[in-house]
Amino acid sequence: MKNRGGKIGPLSLFRRIFVPMILHANCKINLGLDVLRRRADGFHDLETVMIPVEGLYDRVEVVRTAAPGATFRCEGLAVDCPAEDNLCLRAFRLMRDRYGVDGVGIALDKCVPFGAGLGGGSSDATAVLLALDRLFDLRLPETELIACAAELGSDTAFFVRNTPQLCTGRGERMTPFALDLAGLTLVIVKPDEGVSTREAYAGVHPRVPAVPLAERLRLPVAAWQGAVTNDFEPHVFAAHPAIRAAKERLLAAGALYAAMSGSGSAVFGLFDLRTADGTKKGEELRALSPFVFAL
Repeated sequence: MKNRGGKIGPLSLFRRIFVPMILHANCKINLGLDVLRRRADGFHDLETVMIPVEGLYDRVEVVRTAAPGATFRCEGLAVDCPAEDNLCLRAFRLMRDRYGVDGVGIALDKCVPFGAGLGGGSSDATAVLLALDRLFDLRLPETELIACAAELGSDTAFFVRNTPQLCTGRGERMTPFALDLAGLTLVIVKPDEGVSTREAYAGVHPRVPAVPLAERLRLPVAAWQGAVTNDFEPHVFAAHPAIRAAKERLLAAGALYAAMSGSGSAVFGLFDLRTADGTKKGEELRALSPFVFAL
């Protein structure tokens, strides 16, 4: 294979084939989620703002190999699907079929809870797309990477940009969204039970809110509660009281805003610890959840 800048030297070629590429596939949270309408194709139009959570990530390692096909191994948290159905392998098959890439080993160290609405699997898939693009010197434009990612899931495309985005359509259409949460602390709580995407959408009642989400998010964070909502919460909370209780614990602990992320079951709270008792409060939050991050 030739580089567009000329021939590849022996050392460069060795590195490209045998040195693994390691990516941190971080998760995301949703700030508001409005399910607007059901479409003729069975999907739903929605509006949500996704933001990356860089401190909580899976470790994805991809390396080129001499043998065709892909090997896959997973460590860390158990994943509730057969290996051949994992989004990492689906991402490889898409890239192989479309661009002819072949011969890779993929290793996943799973740390992001699944069935949580945090997009961990989607982020893993996008990490594989990005790694294959670099390892095989495809140099695909962002638009093409987004199109590939969108074929793998509704929130997968978000991780190509991995910056705050206003997401519409079924989640794959993105517009950069300016948002300043600097100085706040994010706490994520993952209840023991999970919520499938199928369950979440089965009980939702689509509606078009009077005030668009982007406008509501221009309010101060302290005014978001009750204004910036997740349309999955009412029926998910009714079926899973433990998830409702987790959100209520965050609010009782002093969160400026708390909500369920995506289709659940993870909930999160935004806290302002820039106060005299901030250190003590931070210790209390770490007792509530291991997932505490400065924004």
